[in-house]
Amino acid sequence: MQRIFAGESSDPQAVSPLTAPGVAVAEGDIIAAVDGVPVPLAHGPAVLLTGAAGRTVELTVLRPSRQDAGEDTEESAGDETHAASVRRVAVVPLRSEERLRYQNWVNANRAIVHQASGGSFGYLHIPDMVARGWAQLHRDLDRETARDGLVVDVRRNRGGHTSQLVAELIGRKVTAWSFPRGEQPGTYPAHAPRGPVVILTDEFAGSDGDIITQVAKLRGIGPVIGTRTWGGVVGIDGRFALADGTAVTQPRYAFWMTGGVGWGVENYGVDPDIEVPFPPHAYAAGEDPQLEQGVAILREMISELPTDVPPVRTNHPQLNPGPLPPRPTKS
Repeated sequence: MQRIFAGESSDPQAVSPLTAPGVAVAEGDIIAAVDGVPVPLAHGPAVLLTGAAGRTVELTVLRPSRQDAGEDTEESAGDETHAASVRRVAVVPLRSEERLRYQNWVNANRAIVHQASGGSFGYLHIPDMVARGWAQLHRDLDRETARDGLVVDVRRNRGGHTSQLVAELIGRKVTAWSFPRGEQPGTYPAHAPRGPVVILTDEFAGSDGDIITQVAKLRGIGPVIGTRTWGGVVGIDGRFALADGTAVTQPRYAFWMTGGVGWGVENYGVDPDIEVPFPPHAYAAGEDPQLEQGVAILREMISELPTDVPPVRTNHPQLNPGPLPPRPTKS
């Protein structure tokens, strides 16, 4: 195995079977058998895992010796502890690895942003505008909005109906600070970005993904970076069922934008402020030019736009009650 995805504990559907407690399979290990059946070299273990999702299977795992792994040294040549080992472990295969791969992609993007900014910039991805996307946004909202700048990624947003809530969140401005005793200062309103914001979008962001991109431009939340969005904001309705049990949908909810946009989003999309394509060869090389450009633009903005910081805890009024007057004496 060349790569093993790490699980995400905050997402119950993003578990990683090979990193489960007691399994401890590592990169470089070889799955030699599934439920005692040898893995065919021409096809790999996938053919033996058909129909195994959700039930426990036994894997025979071979861990090559250091010599097999390329560490051919005189010290290890005669050391029995470095010989190949064989273990049998129980795992529960996944029905789909989409959520696992997604969370690894998000965490990798966040690590890139943190590393490129020295931990000063936050990163949030919103996969859709329904329950899943709303939950994903709030999973890291408190931590990421507490940084000096924020990258909001709506690429591949599948749409939904919560764009107005998302726009309200990422467009908040700090108007006050709360100072709880024994805790760090917090912004008012809560989760307001403390510095500049950039929006990443692409041709796969549609419906509410179109809308949030256009709203970010109209409200001046931050520059939009990427490619023109999908262009499908007319909502559908499934009111009628056919006699054979199938259903049909009808376009019902049109969308008109202010700022001179009008009906222009439908069947066209939203143009970014800064166009940055994402060519296939960049994806194959593990590069993300849109994310890199977003961090670069945010770095330029942070040099001109001050980040909101809490005031120092000095010069605040003393509200301790004054001393009581002297007790009257008995005459």
